[in-house]
Amino acid sequence: MLVWTVLTFILGLLLMPLIRKLAFLVGAVDMPRERHAHTKPTATLGGLAIFLSFTIMAFLAPIDRSNALPLFVGMLIIVGTGVIDDIKELSPKLKLAGQVLAALCVTIWGGIMVHHIYLPFLGRIEFGYFAIPISIFWILAIVNAINLIDGLDGLAGGVSTIALMTIGGMALLLGNMGSAFTAFLLVGALLAFLVFNFPPASVFMGDTGAMFIGFMIAILSLMEFKNVTLISLLIPIIILGVPFTDTFFAIIRRLKQKTSISTADRSHIHHRLLALGLSNRQTVLLLYVIAALFSGISFLLYFSTTWGSIILIVVLLLLIEVAVEFIGLIDESYHPLFNLYTGISRTRRKLYLIISKKSR
Repeated sequence: MLVWTVLTFILGLLLMPLIRKLAFLVGAVDMPRERHAHTKPTATLGGLAIFLSFTIMAFLAPIDRSNALPLFVGMLIIVGTGVIDDIKELSPKLKLAGQVLAALCVTIWGGIMVHHIYLPFLGRIEFGYFAIPISIFWILAIVNAINLIDGLDGLAGGVSTIALMTIGGMALLLGNMGSAFTAFLLVGALLAFLVFNFPPASVFMGDTGAMFIGFMIAILSLMEFKNVTLISLLIPIIILGVPFTDTFFAIIRRLKQKTSISTADRSHIHHRLLALGLSNRQTVLLLYVIAALFSGISFLLYFSTTWGSIILIVVLLLLIEVAVEFIGLIDESYHPLFNLYTGISRTRRKLYLIISKKSR
């Protein structure tokens, strides 16, 4: 497996400069704009090199490909949608249509979906006909979460690499060599991309790469964590803690501001960290560390008891809330937890003064 991962990495290194030249020829170039961190025209078809290096090695590697056709067709649809968007910029509706069509290929045709879940005190809950829309929503959520954090050199690629290494590691623990092989081939392709994308980037993954990587992470997580308990179903969400947190609070922020959910802004996690004075590299490296912590917590959840998992999740949610309030991810006036702590401290101080006066 390691040999094939290295070979995928080498192939990615060879393909990336060629794809970068192709991007300039076809006009898949991102020009500097107000919301962007880069200052010069940059090729945006890096995702195509990721797809090609992964796909070539996946067909050569000794893995089971007996049911791979629906997945391959879905991959072609999602990558084709991304390539067209990187060149001509599709409307959000057309882009979503491509994502849905790719998701339909792997769910209805390929049969990759979550069929039921075990809930504490309730037992097994069958999804029935809802299995398809739930699985499609899951795929769309991850695809767009990865797409949303692709706003800083090296960010989406690095966070996705950490997530895939975690999923691959868990697949090895579960004895699913096919999923592990797939995950680590993607890691090899992404590491080659990061050589060219780490700040300062000479190529971006574009929507081609963000949607393809999000699509593959979604499929792998469905294959590894379907038909499980509620706690186990949270594991892929925690593995993708950085993009999911950013996406969730972006939606809350826009609802609070009464703007469209699809409205772009400069209040994502990486924007807020930059506003605190961190450099591009410092921001990316810090988010790598946070992504690795999320992955570590997901492993702890996998081996924890039910009550241990509940306590761990509660602590994690509190830490996320503290971080959100500290960096101003919703807005700079949003401090409910800090205000609660301040209120409790003031109340304790007043009670202490009252008790002190009475004791005198």
